[in-house]
Amino acid sequence: MILAFVKMQALGNDFVVVDATRAPVALTAERVRRLADRRRGVGCDQVLLAEPPTRPDADFRYRIFNADGGEVGQCGNGARCLARYLRLHGRTGSDRVRLETAGGILTAEVEPDGTVTVDMGVPRLEPREVPLDAPRRAARYTFDTPRGPVEAAAVSMGNPHLVLRVADVARAPVAELGPVLERHPRLPEGANVGFLEVVDRRRARLRVHERGVGAETPACGSGACAAVVAGRLWGELDEEVEVALPGGSLVLKWSGEGEPVRMRGPAEEVYEGRIAL
Repeated sequence: MILAFVKMQALGNDFVVVDATRAPVALTAERVRRLADRRRGVGCDQVLLAEPPTRPDADFRYRIFNADGGEVGQCGNGARCLARYLRLHGRTGSDRVRLETAGGILTAEVEPDGTVTVDMGVPRLEPREVPLDAPRRAARYTFDTPRGPVEAAAVSMGNPHLVLRVADVARAPVAELGPVLERHPRLPEGANVGFLEVVDRRRARLRVHERGVGAETPACGSGACAAVVAGRLWGELDEEVEVALPGGSLVLKWSGEGEPVRMRGPAEEVYEGRIAL
């Protein structure tokens, strides 16, 4: 099987985009792992698959596969990259694209300067929606770890996130606590783990250990959304916040419960290629 692909990146979070809008592509877990392998394949954090929609209110179906081969429901940086790919390669004539995901419909708007704004949907905060084993909703939940108990918010942006408040993100125990919390017994589907430093009410810093990647990622769009939601619920952030990640910055806007999170940031094409699978 010879597979055409496009390599894209958003703030250093890199993707292999596979276009199945005109002909079906069978992406098995083994093929995804081969594509994501940085020594034997192309190398990426996630593989993104564009397909025809299955819903009348969507323009395309957007599927996301982690480097371990597992399919997940959301990736904000990937949504920006896929929207820009579809526009650059003439799959759509509109700057506004509706993407069908496992978690619902995302609307992405491609700007003339190459940035993309994505309506990431309404965050889900009830424990059963994350999902999280907890009897009731709380602003923070306590998790037992080898370092002792830690407190974190739990937010679903179509994928599960924990957000920890830290005083200095540069010193945050991402490598130590990230893998432990990602696979915590109270999280049946695991979780991305964000470490949030609030600089002031309109600026924050964030590092994210990404579920399925098994390591810290340069940027995580849905993680930035979850972090701003948590900071807003804690009363520490304003409606619009610039979030600095190791790979660069995103601008997030969330007006409050029941409202969607909007995310704006860059998306770039790196190269096109073909690989034998």
